Amino acid sequence: MLTVRDLHAYYGKSHILQGVDLDVGTNEIVSILGRNGVGRSTTLKAIMGDPAPQGDIVFKDRPIAGFKPHDIARAGIGYVPEERAIFPSLTVEQNLLLGLKPGQKEGRWSVDETWRLFPQLRDRADAPGGALSGGEQQMLTICRTLMGDPDLIMIDEPTEGLAPQMVERIGELLQEIAKRGISILLVEQRLVIAMRVSHRVYVMGHGRMVFDGTPDELMANEKIRQEWLEV
Repeated sequence: MLTVRDLHAYYGKSHILQGVDLDVGTNEIVSILGRNGVGRSTTLKAIMGDPAPQGDIVFKDRPIAGFKPHDIARAGIGYVPEERAIFPSLTVEQNLLLGLKPGQKEGRWSVDETWRLFPQLRDRADAPGGALSGGEQQMLTICRTLMGDPDLIMIDEPTEGLAPQMVERIGELLQEIAKRGISILLVEQRLVIAMRVSHRVYVMGHGRMVFDGTPDELMANEKIRQEWLEV
């Protein structure tokens, strides 16, 4: 589905990504783990074209490095930023409908599916997005991206700052997304959630991947966990 090789990215003169390699297969949930500041979020942003990437990015057998972000979205990659970026003055339903692409036919996700899975959003369909709790805004942002029917969705820190109950709901949503044939590339700080939902995990350190394997393989690798994950 997605292949990234020797990916480099810069913010000004700062060399953030220093040769990132990663793969995401069809129907696969892949998580990028690591401490803050190692380049996890920048990896997702570079795949989306901002900052400009240097290296090879192939999505569904099509090179996309150098494409504009909107063209990458139209190619079938959805992106949920860490800051959520909902429109606070628009209603919940209006925010969802903004996720539809021009001329799009019915996809794997719909407004009705959102209401079914998240009755609390249905109950607040006419409320402004800015009136939602942080967890509700996170669900809204993910579902808005799904309305565009991506084949791959990249999600940056979906559980940050959320209450434990809402963290569980986000975990359930990620598994529901994968069941519908949508691949997921996840940046996640909570090791427990990432290990539970992921098929494979990467550990990132200093702008490159230092581990690639299954959750069980990571749990068995105490050296990697101590050096790159544990405080």
